[in-house]
Amino acid sequence: MNDFTLKIPQDSFRNLAVGWLFLAVGSLIIGGLLTILIVLSRTPIFQDIIPWLDFFHTALVVHVDLTVLVWFLAFAGMLWSLMTSRCLFCGRLALTLAVIGTIIISLAPFLGDGNPLMNNYIPVLQMPIFFIGLGIFGLGFSILVVYSLISYISSKNPKSVLEFGLFTGLITSLIALIAFVWSYLGIPENTEIGQYYYELLFWGGGHILQFTHTQLMLVVWLWLAAVSGVILSLTPRATIIILFLGMLPTLFTPLIYTLYNVNSPDNLSAFTDMMKYGGGLAALPLGLIITLGIFKADKAVSLHKPERSALIFSILLFAVGGIIGFLIHGSNVTIPAHYHGSIVAITIAFMGITYHLMPKFGFREITSKWAAWQPAVYGIGQLMHVLGLAWSGGYGVQRKTAGAAQGLDSIQQVAGMGLMGFGGMISIIGGVIFLVVVLRAMRKN
Repeated sequence: MNDFTLKIPQDSFRNLAVGWLFLAVGSLIIGGLLTILIVLSRTPIFQDIIPWLDFFHTALVVHVDLTVLVWFLAFAGMLWSLMTSRCLFCGRLALTLAVIGTIIISLAPFLGDGNPLMNNYIPVLQMPIFFIGLGIFGLGFSILVVYSLISYISSKNPKSVLEFGLFTGLITSLIALIAFVWSYLGIPENTEIGQYYYELLFWGGGHILQFTHTQLMLVVWLWLAAVSGVILSLTPRATIIILFLGMLPTLFTPLIYTLYNVNSPDNLSAFTDMMKYGGGLAALPLGLIITLGIFKADKAVSLHKPERSALIFSILLFAVGGIIGFLIHGSNVTIPAHYHGSIVAITIAFMGITYHLMPKFGFREITSKWAAWQPAVYGIGQLMHVLGLAWSGGYGVQRKTAGAAQGLDSIQQVAGMGLMGFGGMISIIGGVIFLVVVLRAMRKN
């Protein structure tokens, strides 16, 4: 039987991994609290307390950055810390900078009108304090990637299949960092600093980072399958080939920048096509193999139930998000339906492995019945949310609009957005359950 698991270090590097996990969970908590303030900012009486304009979008920018960017990259830091064994100082420095950057980003909405820009991948506030926080976090992540790569390459210890998978995530992250710099240097000097500027700046690297998240999700899929009794008909060599295929499209990034100017439509469409046609090269075969293994697994096994539930809903949502991606035509809510399916699939996988890791990190074992139900509650809610968006997009509801601006003129549009909203509320409940279960477990025995 193949061992698709990662060994947990029992030294200072385990503490380093725990630190990254705290940052990941903390970003979700702060992002959730900002959600409450976002709602209050549009509520009579409460909205008058906030002294600056457009706090709604200001807080929304930080909410997105915390619950997507910081959550995913901090979790990546946790996973990479499990396979590093050198330069503990480098790891602590990277984590410290990431924490400081996250704190500054979190405080930014309360320090004045942020002039928010809802550009793709990394929305920004046009205020110095926000960029300082983002820069410090980015520096911490860059140190994390470089020192983890050096540690992996220089280590003479035998490498496991999952460690190779984590290595592919490091390669795609390094390519993403290079892409951010390449885009910055390639933006024409006369480009006005605004939404278009940041769209160009984060477009290439933002697309590449999605491959990082996906590669790490695939590693977690294998891990969840192994600990939840799923029978995998995979050899280590076949698994390595599949994981390499997942990374392969990103290796063409230098070619895209060489052939097309950063501000050219061809550059933008090339990265879109890379993700559209290359994003499933590894996820599709691996997802099918794991799904077959789930059907072969013992249905009576009650141990590790949250892990198996998280695995099932992660694969389901990633598949739904991928299929919807091929239905995109125009700028409507089918687009967020696609990427919500994909990023939520990654989130559910990370939630599932968090349950498994809690006792191995020295915390309480997850035994709550709420944990067993949480992946299903969160997954079903998000599935409704995604399908509602896809349905509405098919009837022309435009993205990045709200209220009357959505133009919900037909019963189909109203029904689709209603399903979206109801599913969103259910998923919020699922997210709260996850945080409560994990925080309770973090009270050490």
